[in-house]
Amino acid sequence: MRGLRSYNPAVAHKSHKAKIGAGQKPSLPYDYDRALNMHALGPGEPALSEWRELGLQLPDMDAVRRHRLARVRGELARRGCAGAVLFDPLNIRYASDATNMQLWTAHNAARYCFVSADSLVVFDYRECDHLSAHNPLIDEVRPGVSWFYFSSGSRLRERAKKWARQIAELARAAGGKKPLIAVDKCNHEGVDELRALGVSVCGGEEVMENARMIKCADEIRAQRCAAAACGKALDAMRAVAQPGVSENRAWAAMHAENIARGGEWIETRLLAAGPRTNPWFQESSSRPMRAGELLSFDTDLIGAFGVCVDISRSWLIGAEKPTAAQQDLHSRALAQVRENAAMIRPGMTFEEVSKKALCHPPDVFRNYGLPFHGVGLCDEYPSLPFGYRWDEAGHEGVIQTGMTVCSESYVGRADGGEGVKFEDQYLITETGAELISHYPEGLLP
Repeated sequence: MRGLRSYNPAVAHKSHKAKIGAGQKPSLPYDYDRALNMHALGPGEPALSEWRELGLQLPDMDAVRRHRLARVRGELARRGCAGAVLFDPLNIRYASDATNMQLWTAHNAARYCFVSADSLVVFDYRECDHLSAHNPLIDEVRPGVSWFYFSSGSRLRERAKKWARQIAELARAAGGKKPLIAVDKCNHEGVDELRALGVSVCGGEEVMENARMIKCADEIRAQRCAAAACGKALDAMRAVAQPGVSENRAWAAMHAENIARGGEWIETRLLAAGPRTNPWFQESSSRPMRAGELLSFDTDLIGAFGVCVDISRSWLIGAEKPTAAQQDLHSRALAQVRENAAMIRPGMTFEEVSKKALCHPPDVFRNYGLPFHGVGLCDEYPSLPFGYRWDEAGHEGVIQTGMTVCSESYVGRADGGEGVKFEDQYLITETGAELISHYPEGLLP
């Protein structure tokens, strides 16, 4: 297995070894870099003890990295691509497991990677090669050429040309004089410069979404662990969610406990109580919650091992029992998620799933926008609409073994009142959908 090469020939790193734990003393400078890396250190306590008590098996992250890189290379080969340039931080994470300021680089194109059949090069901040020290599959780290306007200003085109020359060199080495490469997210100036150098460009999002769609066994172990950690974070939020406490304060409790268990961030602010629950998509606010109200939320969090935990629940705030109307909404939402999960099977087309999915009458109830979507490092392909929207939003595809999906529901009456959100994650097996996210379903603790 090849070791990491620094772009600076004066710097020589040793090859990677299998693993270094948080308590293991490093012996060499390269081992020292790796031992301090957040991915090498792992989620730590209290997550490890909690997972041990639940009998969960930890993922082998080296196996995850090999699976993911092979998936990317397989999709590139199927499309005749010499390689891919990836800017999306989650695509970089999937291909290389190298991270650096994930949210900031989601809107500032400061780092990227190039993947070909026999090479994986990460372009990072200068002197940040130590952030890739945990992964033996990365062949080289180079300083990235930033050419977005914030960093380049009037020199944007000049820097885009420099970036394109470096990418074209790698592309030609992998695919000859007129290579085809996939690019996921890139401003038009960069694409223009690549094409001017004889490099053809195709859509990298299709490559990466299809690569990310099928999970290996260790990715499923990571999802189970992350879901369990999310459950502990939800317990903390449930304890805080009392009458008089703001929505923001309750939401902050979950965020804090997610981070404490190796989680990374939360994608949305979808939490609301009482009259703010219908229609859906109000963001968490300063409004105090009141006794007898429903609190509805969607976790949308990036948890331990960088995987998404996307589940939803609705709880009753500070009351002994729900009203009949609240219980009816909750029963409908829960039934929708469970019945749809029981229906889905490998081999079904996306159209079959959409048209068989249980949907409440849209003239009586407000439904969620879709019954199913994929999930991995975030919400992922595919996104399947309800049957009544198929002609507008449907697309071709087949449910496959190894996919992980969310079965999702929102139910609120069209004429007003509160709304209930419910969602769980499932693994598609040879026989159907297996629940991954085991968290209590009820309105009451």
